Amino acid sequence: MQAVIMAGGRGTRLAGAFPGLPKPLVPVCGKPVLLWQIEALKAQGVTDITLVTGYLAQQIEDAFGAGEAFGVRLTYYREETPLGTAGALYRLPLNEDFLLLNGDLIFDFDLPRMLAFHKENGALATLFAHPNNHPSQSTLIETDAEHRVLRFLPKERRSGYHANLCNAGIQLLSPELLRRFPHTGTADLDRDILRPAIGTGRVFAYKSYEYARDMGTPAWLRVVEKDVAAGTVAAKNREKKQKAVFLDRDGTLNVQNGFITDPGQLELLPGAAAAVKKINEAGYLAVLATNQPVIARGECTEETLREIHNKLETLLGDEGAYLDAIYYCPHHPDGGYPGEVPELKIKCDCRKPAPGLLLRAAEEMNVDLAKSYMAGDSWRDIHTAANAGCTPVFIGETLPENAPAGTLQYPDLAAFAATIE
Repeated sequence: MQAVIMAGGRGTRLAGAFPGLPKPLVPVCGKPVLLWQIEALKAQGVTDITLVTGYLAQQIEDAFGAGEAFGVRLTYYREETPLGTAGALYRLPLNEDFLLLNGDLIFDFDLPRMLAFHKENGALATLFAHPNNHPSQSTLIETDAEHRVLRFLPKERRSGYHANLCNAGIQLLSPELLRRFPHTGTADLDRDILRPAIGTGRVFAYKSYEYARDMGTPAWLRVVEKDVAAGTVAAKNREKKQKAVFLDRDGTLNVQNGFITDPGQLELLPGAAAAVKKINEAGYLAVLATNQPVIARGECTEETLREIHNKLETLLGDEGAYLDAIYYCPHHPDGGYPGEVPELKIKCDCRKPAPGLLLRAAEEMNVDLAKSYMAGDSWRDIHTAANAGCTPVFIGETLPENAPAGTLQYPDLAAFAATIE
C-alpha cells in the first residue's frame, strides 16, 4: 500500500517556538514528527511513501532523502504554489487504494483492520474517527448504524447535542474517488471531495480508540510528548490488550431521574465529567454499559436514546472528557406494558447482571477484563462485573449485602477515578 503524507503546511501555530523549521521537522521527544510517522507506517508494512511538500521543502528533502536510511522508499511532490489539502492528489500516480495522512499527527493503529473495514464496505473513503477531549472545537461526523457518513458538522454551524466523533486526519481513499470528483487546481479534501461524496453512500467512518493526535500547537505538542514518554501511544494500538472502566449510566454519570425517556431529563452528576476525564488520562477505555428497558417497554425509541446519549457525550465533551464506546441492552423480560415491543421482551444475555455487554465490548475492543473495572450504583452493576471477571466498584454509601467478594466502594465516581493509575 502507498501512503501520502501532506507535509507542506507552514505550521504557523508552532513557528514562534521553532523559527525557520518546517512543521514535519518539529521534534517530538527529540525526533521529528515526520520520522515518527515514517516509523509507524513501516511497522505496519507500508514502505512506499509520498511526501507532499511546500514550505521549506528543501529542508525536508535534505533530512530524509530517498528514505533508504529509514528502510522506506520516499518520493516527493513539491507544491510550487499551495494546492489546498487535496489538490496534489490529482497530480500523483495513485492506482490503488492509498492512505492519506496529515503531516502533524502522532499515531499508532492497526492499519490491516482498518483496511479490511474499508474493503468490506466497498468504500470510496474511510475516515479514521474517534472521540476527543475538545469536540466543541472540532468538526464532528454523523453516521448511521452501518457507520456510513451522513454529514459533517462544523463547529461554526451546529447547535444542539451530537455524538463525539471526529475525523483524526487519517483516511483510506480509493482512486475512484478522485475520478468521480475531479479538480484541476486547488482542492479542499473535506469541502470539495468528501462532502460531495457522502451522497454516494460510500463514505464510512472507522471508529477507533487508538492513538491519533495532532501536535500542531505548543499545548498539543506538550500533551503528545507526555503521551509518547509514558508509552500511551504504543499501548493504544488495538493489537495490544486494553484496560477499561465500564460505567453504569443513571446514578453513576447522571442524576437518577427515574427512567430517562427524553434528553431534557438527563443531568450530569457533579464531578462525573472530571472523573471520566481522569479515566481517559489514565489510559483506560471509558465504556458505557447500561440497561435500557425503556426501549422494550415502548417508552423510548432507539432514536431518542441516541439523542439522550448525544447529550451525555456533549456534556462530557464540554468538560474535556469522552466515552470510547456506548453499549446498551434494549431488552426487558416482563410483558404487560402499553406500547411494548414484543420482539424485545425476552430474557437475554446482555441485561445486567448478565455479562453480555461487557463480554461483547471485550471482544470488539480487545479488553483484558481481569485488568478492568465495572463501576455502578446498583447490585446489578457489581454482579455484572463479577460475572464478567472485572473488579466490581460500587458507587454509593451503602454496599449491598450480596456484594461479590473484592468489591470496592466509593461515595462517587470521582473518588474512584482518583485512585486509578
